Amino acid sequence: MNQRTVLGDRFLDALGFAHRVHRDDTRKGTPIPYVAHLLSVCGTVLVDGGDEDEAIAALLHDTLEDHADTVSREEIADRFGARVLALVEVCTDTPADYRGGPKPPWRQRKTAYLEHLRGASAADLRISVADKLDNARAVLADFRELGEALWPRFNAGREDQLWYFRSLVEGFRHAGVRSRLIDELDRVVGELERLAG
Repeated sequence: MNQRTVLGDRFLDALGFAHRVHRDDTRKGTPIPYVAHLLSVCGTVLVDGGDEDEAIAALLHDTLEDHADTVSREEIADRFGARVLALVEVCTDTPADYRGGPKPPWRQRKTAYLEHLRGASAADLRISVADKLDNARAVLADFRELGEALWPRFNAGREDQLWYFRSLVEGFRHAGVRSRLIDELDRVVGELERLAG
């Protein structure tokens, strides 16, 4: 285990900031506050040995993707530092010039993100892997409960979702990610493929 990660005032500021940005959001098709996902990703990152910058970026990882109309790259960098911004950008699947409104088509964004992974440093992907793992766990749990009725809540159907999750596993491995998180993501995606594929 690495040395103990100390979470200071910057982390508390990020926690409040993430809550303010996402307080009206819920997970797709559920009444679950979106902040539950952010906290889960943050916890996963910390348990995996992430430092304070990674924990902060985990809390903020969807700000530029989901709230680019109210949160800017400059604000993140000024408030939390250049490294936090860089880590958030690694997790973001919208174009760099996206400032809110309609997003590019789902498949286009996901294909671009998979290509983005090919050039990313494995050391910068812990948050992204934790994010996708939390998403895959939620989809698997909801599929076990709802079956095929689950898929309409998403912007893409079953085949596309399964394609994306499997492509993420392959993309992370191609980028050099070697951790228990990617192994767990692979297992969860495999179980989802077995049940839904």
